Amino acid sequence: MRLLLVLVNYNGSGLTIDCLRSLAPELAKLPGVRVAVCDNGSEAGEVERLADAVVELGLSDRVDLRAVRCNQGFTGGNNVLIREALASSTPPDAVMLLNNDTLVCPGAIVELVRFLESHPDVGLCGSRLEHPDGESQRAARRFITAASEFEAYARIGVISRLLSSWLVAPPESGSSIPSRCGWIPGAALVVRTEVLRTVGLLDEGLYTYFDDVDYCFRARRAGWPTWYVPTSRIVHLVGKTTHITEAQTRPRRRPAYWFAARRRYFLTNFSAPYAAMADLAAIAGLVLHKTRVFVQRRPDPDPPMLLRDLARHSVLVTGFRRRPVDNPLTGAPVVSSAEQVTVC
Repeated sequence: MRLLLVLVNYNGSGLTIDCLRSLAPELAKLPGVRVAVCDNGSEAGEVERLADAVVELGLSDRVDLRAVRCNQGFTGGNNVLIREALASSTPPDAVMLLNNDTLVCPGAIVELVRFLESHPDVGLCGSRLEHPDGESQRAARRFITAASEFEAYARIGVISRLLSSWLVAPPESGSSIPSRCGWIPGAALVVRTEVLRTVGLLDEGLYTYFDDVDYCFRARRAGWPTWYVPTSRIVHLVGKTTHITEAQTRPRRRPAYWFAARRRYFLTNFSAPYAAMADLAAIAGLVLHKTRVFVQRRPDPDPPMLLRDLARHSVLVTGFRRRPVDNPLTGAPVVSSAEQVTVC
């Protein structure tokens, strides 16, 4: 099987190099696997550091490096690489989205290739994601819905039990047998080329967030469910790339583009009334949580101004027109252009 692994780097060459180093043993076992890295408008010196590392790791014949002048977001940066691969004379059989803040455990890519080769009817699959201590990140997820938003923001035991069938990240069964799920995070998600040609590329209108659940939702609607392969293990250093969900005393305030991507996800995949219901469910759940925190005098674990930001970015305030997320670096929607791509 010809598999292309795509990584996006934005001012994170140290992470990207560590990821490539963890990939080297897998590449030695799988001659049909290649890697493409897109430097996504990083500061001066990043591309040179990546190019030097590729040579030092002995991966010059397996890793292609591209650079774009302006940050295209996670979706745009990946699409630069995917678009080029699909247009080549020998396109890959599948493409794997791999975050640069991941470390590939021994056998992880081998397991995914083996699964796809033995299940030709499967269009998407992904790995078990775990923290450095081995704790699972519950990568086999259910789709984000109004019910799941209420549960996720309320965080009250009785509500979570009543809505257990709508938990986005349910507890793992512990089984090593692959299983169907709603979606897998884009930190380690494989998509067959046939699916990419049928469903299309990642939605660049999302910029960076909600792209994985959105893509798996679109694929499911086109008849391609997603599968979870727990024997493929990948360490995900959560939030190291964006610093939005990085573990710390208290998360920093969520940026406007996170809320804009959430809004676009609901307006793309559901009706306008449903998007409004999801917003109301999230706000109601968060009000319950804040009330409980206040009454019990507990520390507030949420990002600053979360309730205000949820309300301010709600479709009830911003309207129901589906809009692309503005690039936070330019203040305008991402515009992809082949002219911006440099072969390194």
